[in-house]
Amino acid sequence: MAAGRVALGLTALAWPTAPARPWVGAAADDLAARVLGRALGARDIALGLGALAALQRPAGELGSAREWVAAGAVSDALDVVVTVSSWRELPRQGRWLVVAFAGGAALAGGAAALAMWPTQPGAAT
Repeated sequence: MAAGRVALGLTALAWPTAPARPWVGAAADDLAARVLGRALGARDIALGLGALAALQRPAGELGSAREWVAAGAVSDALDVVVTVSSWRELPRQGRWLVVAFAGGAALAGGAAALAMWPTQPGAAT
């Protein structure tokens, strides 16, 4: 998930209309949408790189990775909330695509963060 987030972020930085067009339609060509698309790409790169770096730690020190993965899941969940709040104004197919992908990523990220939760008393957090 972390590597995928970095890849999506790099794509958004280089071609901000690619991930934005399904979400906002023709408005993705506007300067404001391109700027925001690049900003979202930067967000995804930061979240992905943070998680990847934290995952390089020994297995007993996954607390930081859990927090990075959880932050990504929250970010994806908020993308769903933003999409739903503008539902009628967004392109029909794009809004469903964003809700499916961002919602799926939020669920998968949340599950991954929970899977990293310590299960033994006194385990590292």
